[in-house]
Amino acid sequence: MDELTPLTLATLDRLPAQVRVPRYGRAQLSAGIVHIGLGNFHRAHQAWYLHRLFDQGLNHDWAILGAGVRAGDAAMRDRLLAQDCLCTLVELDPSGKSAEVTGAMIGFLAVEPDNAALVAQMADPAIRIVSLTVTEGGYFIDPASGGFDSAHPDIVHDAANPARPRTAFGAMVAALRLRRASGAGPFTGLCCDNLQGNGAVLRQSVVSLARLSDPDLADWIDARCTFPNSMVDCIVPATGAREIALAHGFGIDDAAPVTHENFRQWVIEDDFCAGRPDWDRAGVTFTDNVHDYEAMKIRILNGGHQVISNCGELLGLSTIAQTMAHDRIRAFLRRVVRHEIAPHVAPVPGATPLAYLDQIERRFANPEIADTTRRVAFDGSSRHPGFIVPSIRDGLHSGAPVTGLALVSALWARYCTGTREDGSAIDANDPNWDALQSVAQAAAQNPRLWLEQRQYYGDLAQQPRFADAFCDWLDMIYADGVDASLAQYLHQAKV
Repeated sequence: MDELTPLTLATLDRLPAQVRVPRYGRAQLSAGIVHIGLGNFHRAHQAWYLHRLFDQGLNHDWAILGAGVRAGDAAMRDRLLAQDCLCTLVELDPSGKSAEVTGAMIGFLAVEPDNAALVAQMADPAIRIVSLTVTEGGYFIDPASGGFDSAHPDIVHDAANPARPRTAFGAMVAALRLRRASGAGPFTGLCCDNLQGNGAVLRQSVVSLARLSDPDLADWIDARCTFPNSMVDCIVPATGAREIALAHGFGIDDAAPVTHENFRQWVIEDDFCAGRPDWDRAGVTFTDNVHDYEAMKIRILNGGHQVISNCGELLGLSTIAQTMAHDRIRAFLRRVVRHEIAPHVAPVPGATPLAYLDQIERRFANPEIADTTRRVAFDGSSRHPGFIVPSIRDGLHSGAPVTGLALVSALWARYCTGTREDGSAIDANDPNWDALQSVAQAAAQNPRLWLEQRQYYGDLAQQPRFADAFCDWLDMIYADGVDASLAQYLHQAKV
């Protein structure tokens, strides 16, 4: 379209007729949720469910206030406030694109080094849920033990300066201290990141941090606050020029549009100490059995992403859809998931692991989704321990094969050297990139060095069935290349 309409509350009635807009007014809404970490996923997923609930005339006292605890969050705040916190969602269905403007977020708190505005807002009795998307690596988990990393400098700071916290969890503790003193009562902490038992992980982070400065408060939080486990699912690419152009195609000038696949799922334990929206009326599943849904999604979808993203990057394939168009990579995904991941995953109502794999293959292959291999490969130091290593351990325990998972780990090690097979450079793509690159380069001559990173692999270097296969694969990748290694794995699987 030649003429673009700036996205604001005042211009909603000027948007093209095919764009779905909110059926509720901003004046009807009041805040009930603070959400920390306003990335694309939250806006395409949790905020959308609330938006659709509001469209039904329900729960208008549960609107979202956005928040961030990193200096970089201020840029997103500026973009969203300039358009009244409205967001264009472009659904990338292979049968045709569609656009929808959502308005469930009504403000974005100031981003401050001491998080004063965030603490004050979370202490308000009107706020009954604090939700988070701060990435899998953002919960201060000690990778070796799975416990809380109390030695991290940010945690040391927050324990010593509880009134001036740097972290989201320090801000939550500070707000809960004020709520206990005022009689406002507890709130629910709702983790929306891809972690097994994510509610339990959030509880560990908040309660453990509180215990470092105020053990009585920690006991109060542990007893009074709730932290339901949840499973979230929707493929949401990063926003760049292409995504902004897609919004332009619908006549919308949006500085922060979000594209997403034509699939969403949200499964939550119904454990909310201060009430919740009627999310089930917008399609959310409430169940006591979140664990099995989590395991299926984390092992097969998130794990599957790690199976294909490193080899795709090494071969110069820029999107996940391109990896799925590569016959050997697609066959590699199917073989590893079918024989080395799915056997350790329980079915859930309406889906077996293998039926879920079929669905995942279709979703990954969606040509409209420009989800980059680089985005999916980011933060392997959190994602491999969280998404791949548990399947390795299950396979070793049960006697199931782990050869393909060893190849997945070898491909990650080769990826972290920082060069593709064509010699082009891979830019830093992990919070621990420098250390990973140093070990990866040394492992080219001595593969076992990679597995000796206990913070990621624990004792797997001492498990011959996995460690020997890993070393053989890494040697072969350097000798013969990625494609030949994939071909060899698939050949062995047929024998």
